[in-house]
Amino acid sequence: METLLNYFETIPSLHRTLILVGGLTFFWLLEGAVPLFKFNYKKWQHAIPNLFFTLTTIIINFLLAFILLRSGDWVMLHNFGILNWFPELPLWLYIILGVLLMDFFGAYLPHFVEHKVKPLWMIHLVHHTDHNVDTTTANRHHPLESVIRFTFTLFGVFIIGAPMGIVMLYQSLSLVATQFTHANIKLPKKVDAALSYVLVSPDMHKIHHHFMLPYTDSNYGNIFSIWDRLLGTFMYLDREKLVYGVDVFPDAIENGEISNLLKQPFQKYKKPTVINQ
Repeated sequence: METLLNYFETIPSLHRTLILVGGLTFFWLLEGAVPLFKFNYKKWQHAIPNLFFTLTTIIINFLLAFILLRSGDWVMLHNFGILNWFPELPLWLYIILGVLLMDFFGAYLPHFVEHKVKPLWMIHLVHHTDHNVDTTTANRHHPLESVIRFTFTLFGVFIIGAPMGIVMLYQSLSLVATQFTHANIKLPKKVDAALSYVLVSPDMHKIHHHFMLPYTDSNYGNIFSIWDRLLGTFMYLDREKLVYGVDVFPDAIENGEISNLLKQPFQKYKKPTVINQ
């Protein structure tokens, strides 16, 4: 476990790139073998705006990485944060707890807040207005959202007292997890359901991409499903009933244009439709 932590503390940029590209390639191919939906689209054409926003996310995180690095060093130097206030833990438990808490502060919490605060929701909309959710949708985030999510991750580092090894391990796992949960793949229903008791499964997350409330405001988790289950935001919907997109921005052509998506957070917003339960 120590070797694992040391590796991620100094993980080369090339290796992080290989995780990103390798994950996208693997799930892209898997989508062709066991698709959940047979989309009527040109896959590469659909991927272009999503890959553009993946690139902007990479650039923003790269430019801000030194802040994350300095913060990780500071909390360790000053014994600050939850992990540093606990009695000495076994290393395996220290790592699991660290990744679990990073998943809350770096993924679940910002995701929840983005759905509840209107200006942030308008920014997050770019992710939800994909009408053909697949593995390339994973990092379809407006540049402003990349900054928001980085801010929450930074906040998490201070609260948790996470060293860079845990931060980098979390980010690597988060990257693969989000590619997996967005991938247009069809797991056996029983397997998907069993997986969702611990981890966010593809069917579980895609409910979050259903075009109407209350399903849009559910299943916020990224790696672990525990936060949705503990905090009452878990919902179930049969995958055959899924319809992707957002009802207040229904134009699939506009929602596939980079220029329009960049402007989307500043457009007029109509009141969403809520499905009665």
